[in-house]
Amino acid sequence: MSAYLSVEGLQASYGQAQALFDISFDVAAGEVVTLLGRNGMGRSTTVKCLFGMVPVGAGSVRVGGTRVDQWPSHRIARQGLALVPEGRQVFPNLSVEENLVATARDDGKGRGRRWDLDRVYAFFPRLKERRGNLGSQLSGGEQQMLAIGRALMTNPRLLVLDEATEGLAPVIRNEIWRALAELKRDGLAQIVIDKNVKALMGLADRHFVVEKGCVVWQGTSDALRGQPGIVHQYLGV
Repeated sequence: MSAYLSVEGLQASYGQAQALFDISFDVAAGEVVTLLGRNGMGRSTTVKCLFGMVPVGAGSVRVGGTRVDQWPSHRIARQGLALVPEGRQVFPNLSVEENLVATARDDGKGRGRRWDLDRVYAFFPRLKERRGNLGSQLSGGEQQMLAIGRALMTNPRLLVLDEATEGLAPVIRNEIWRALAELKRDGLAQIVIDKNVKALMGLADRHFVVEKGCVVWQGTSDALRGQPGIVHQYLGV
């Protein structure tokens, strides 16, 4: 499979402090991959580099073969990438429906059936029930559903989730994993960051372990299951 997203030798810094030293990975169309690692190892910085939120010091990011690492965030998003950020970051003073339509777009470059309000409400019925509530009035789980729905309303080809289920109650976590599995069956490529390695192994095709700003291991879920030492060494579980 040819890569839809290709990251090669990525380096990035915050001022004088270098955060990424050698990040390389790729995502094929319809594939789900993870970035695994402890907090502070560079996973979220990698995501921010993908979206132009942290400058790339060296290396490259290509989407559909086009190099985008020096582009502004809004232009990168138009290439078909959508972010569900850590902490959800829904608009607190907008209603659920206003959040969903605020950044909605459909340029015809996505795949399959289009995402619109009706489809998002069918996907997350709880959002339809709360459509008139402000973002600040939602529970954490409802905010995460809203953040995912908002990203889907851009009709992306690649969905990136930073801490997909962090801080959520178990029943809501299960709902999010169900949703991501359904999106995978629908053919939507995903990059998922989360601490639940067991759930990730059931969802993802491949995994990339990040340690101190470098990719130190990569492989399939079966390979990761067969090397429990990798999980213990780099993930601390």
